[in-house]
Amino acid sequence: MLLTLLLVFALTLAVGMPVAFSMLISSIAALLVGGTFPSMIIVQRIAPGLDSFPLLAIPLFVLAGNFLNSSGIAHRIFDFAATLVGHIKGGLAHVNILASLIFAGMSGVASADAAGLGQIEMTQMKRAGYEPAFAAALTAVSSVVGPIIPPSVIMVIYSVQASVSLTDLFLAGVIPGLMFCTFLMGTVFIMAHTGRINVEPEKRATFREVGRAGLRALPAILAPVFLLAGLFLGIATPTELGAMIAAYALILGFTQGNMTVRHALEAFFSTVRTCGVLIFIVAASVPFGWIIAVSGLSNSFSGFVTSFASSPLQILLVISVLLLIAGSVIETGALMLIAIPIFLPTILAAGIDPIHFGIVLILCCLVGAITPPFGIILFVMMDVAQISIGKLSRAVLPFYFPIVALLIVICAFPMISLFLPVLLGGM
Repeated sequence: MLLTLLLVFALTLAVGMPVAFSMLISSIAALLVGGTFPSMIIVQRIAPGLDSFPLLAIPLFVLAGNFLNSSGIAHRIFDFAATLVGHIKGGLAHVNILASLIFAGMSGVASADAAGLGQIEMTQMKRAGYEPAFAAALTAVSSVVGPIIPPSVIMVIYSVQASVSLTDLFLAGVIPGLMFCTFLMGTVFIMAHTGRINVEPEKRATFREVGRAGLRALPAILAPVFLLAGLFLGIATPTELGAMIAAYALILGFTQGNMTVRHALEAFFSTVRTCGVLIFIVAASVPFGWIIAVSGLSNSFSGFVTSFASSPLQILLVISVLLLIAGSVIETGALMLIAIPIFLPTILAAGIDPIHFGIVLILCCLVGAITPPFGIILFVMMDVAQISIGKLSRAVLPFYFPIVALLIVICAFPMISLFLPVLLGGM
């Protein structure tokens, strides 16, 4: 049954079938070949798998990000970031990273950050003289911080599938997200001092200019502040906060941005399309993961890993390598949904905290989104920058080093992820 599941899944993916259909077809084929369980169990597993209140946060966070993209607020965020770090050697490359960090607190989907704020970052960097391939690569990599900093759609999915606290998971992503941007800015700083970036930095902004840009961007910046304050103080659940942020983004778009009724309707339609795909993948993954569990694959994998990896760090590093390889050929959300039933029993048996593992898993899966040949964010930036996948892939290469370094650090020091959840008493 397990062999049929994996073979049919691999074959359907190879011929270009969408991941959700591949999961469903391979699950049905496995049950028919196994003959132990009726095929009706697929439907019986899907319904309870989608009956989860935290899943409601997905459309709310996606909708908030679409409202902000449609309203033109991203321009104010970019201008504010430019006044803060534009004068540092590396110029708009640093601005790109900081703007993505700020925007990450409002949208939970990396591809949305790349498509929305990415267009502004690309236009400004090309106008300043940066190579289009470098600008596109940096924009693609910096957008990865979106799902690490709360809110995050992929965190919602992990929380539901792994049965862990979404609040704890959101809090666990704050410090790794800040470190991610710090590592990227350090890489840009080194590239600027070694001649890889030859563009002059921006003129240092005066205190008045910083204050003026900050006031214009303040309403947008307050959105992630409200979210984090709500999480820290425990005044609402992440799903309830998602509804508040979406309503705030809509009001902000009409009062402070350029949103019209047509823009708002387009944001709703875009949210339905995005969430329809995501929820369909989640639904298809439920019977797929159940078959993996009952077939004993997770136990076999656990025995395989522990035969040559004894410490929690070694186990996390082995799993990370496997995820990084798989991420180059499997879509981010689907990879995580496949990985959870396989790896979660192993990390629990090894005494690894599932919140800590969730951050490691999410970071590994996101690297796949910027890894050819199937990195979804690369395809988004190819369209935005109008460059080939070959040029973009070569330009992304230097940024894998800080990401892998960060991954190793997070694996080695669990308290980087667990500090805030433990400090605030959630865990």
